[in-house]
Amino acid sequence: MAEADLDVVIRLLAKRQNKDLMAAAKSRRDRYIGLAAKAKNKEAKDKYRQIAKDTMLQGAAAARRLQISADNAADSYARSMRQAAEAAPVNKPAKKTAAKKTKA
Repeated sequence: MAEADLDVVIRLLAKRQNKDLMAAAKSRRDRYIGLAAKAKNKEAKDKYRQIAKDTMLQGAAAARRLQISADNAADSYARSMRQAAEAAPVNKPAKKTAAKKTKA
């Protein structure tokens, strides 16, 4: 990754965070599904199933917002680097003039 541009690194980190976030949401959903299976009455089962469904919806929405933010940041960085490269004047090294030293 030493040679990768920063925008690529931003996107890779966001992808990894999305995977972790969705894995956490799925494990939480599975926990509530398990509670629904153990529930004694229909109202409790329905409540836990609804909580599990809402957990996945909220997790997916958070992952989507995270991905959009990362894409915006990566695009902004890439755009600013492109503009900086275009706007930077090409400085040629100044010629060193050999000062003639006179012997006194």
